[in-house]
Amino acid sequence: MFKKSRRKIVAAIMSILVLLWVGTLGVIYASSYFEMKHQNEQMLEAHAEMYTINQSVSDFPSFRPRPDGNRDFNHKFNPESPRFQLSTFYSVAVSYDGEILEVKNGMSAVHTDEELVSLTESIIKSGRNNGTENNLAFYKTDKDGYTLVSFMDNTVINESAMTLFRYTLIFGGVALVLFFFLSMYLAKRIVNPLEESYQKQKQFISDAGHELKTPVSVVSANAELLSREIGDNTWLKNIQYENERMGMLVGQLLDLARTENVAPQMEHIDFSRLVAGEALPFESVAFEKGLNLNTNIAKDISLVGNSTQLKQIVSILLDNAIRHSKGGGEVWLTLSKEHGVAKLSVINKGDEIPAEQRDHIFERFYRVDTVRNGEDKHYGLGLAIAKAITTSHKGNIAVHCFDGFVEFRVQIPVL
Repeated sequence: MFKKSRRKIVAAIMSILVLLWVGTLGVIYASSYFEMKHQNEQMLEAHAEMYTINQSVSDFPSFRPRPDGNRDFNHKFNPESPRFQLSTFYSVAVSYDGEILEVKNGMSAVHTDEELVSLTESIIKSGRNNGTENNLAFYKTDKDGYTLVSFMDNTVINESAMTLFRYTLIFGGVALVLFFFLSMYLAKRIVNPLEESYQKQKQFISDAGHELKTPVSVVSANAELLSREIGDNTWLKNIQYENERMGMLVGQLLDLARTENVAPQMEHIDFSRLVAGEALPFESVAFEKGLNLNTNIAKDISLVGNSTQLKQIVSILLDNAIRHSKGGGEVWLTLSKEHGVAKLSVINKGDEIPAEQRDHIFERFYRVDTVRNGEDKHYGLGLAIAKAITTSHKGNIAVHCFDGFVEFRVQIPVL
């Protein structure tokens, strides 16, 4: 139980850290990407606006007017900025009838004229006005007589971004591993006090059960001897009745302590035969309550377990179903094998258990009907014992409510 709690704490801490890490990286890189894309578009627009056939900003360090003498360009990006001056631009001018008028390939000639022309034709054919192709950001515009496609090389920027992203993943992964071990340490520190308290509680129940067993036996023996001496007596009957109830409670406490603290001896068991044999005596019990016990037990289901404890599970669930059945009718016991587990199901008609109480119904001394306080010699320990036995057999137990029926379902791995 506490191992599961530690795992949940570690999973919660790591999930929060991973979400924060991924979210932060996502915001940073998305913001950087859109900012870079926006600046690239502005730089390409400025380059395209200053471009003229046989005359562009790449050829002249200072701004040159177009032939029409208009110097009032609407630049959204400062052409005198260092980033603009250090960027590598390529240009391809194409006439409206598809003739290549001019190719300006910069000074480095990383891309051949043929590559730029082919890329330009592909862009014009696609109808896109801007975007990115092969680490080249492009911008297409109409220059009053021809179409201009401007390119800007982003190879260095993209490689720098990928290097940063790679190192971020590496160091982030290392940090997550360190946080994983830190979360394991914190989970252990958080759960340890609860585990110690739980162990003390179990030890107390075990010690109290053993200490009470002797006086209960002594009271029972003396009451029996006294009844032989004085005969029927109302007060003596009250003592015997209450002592019997106390004996039942002590017995259940000892069963629970034994189940939780002592590893059961396991053996190969014919579970089908065990369930059928344990269900047989309950047919008469159900009949006395005006009920009919229907069984549907699949044959040849075997598993490794403790026969005494597994019989106890069957008796607890059948006793619980018979006692809480309402409106007469039937109780159903089913045993089947599905997906490598033996599924034991006990169903009865009864009041629906509120959803908020279903998680607590297997706790010690928990009773859905809080008005009843053990007068029926049941103290809310039966289902706690059933859960402890199921857990020791690496299985699980759950309760389901539907259409006026209550089902307790136990699943235990089979051979």
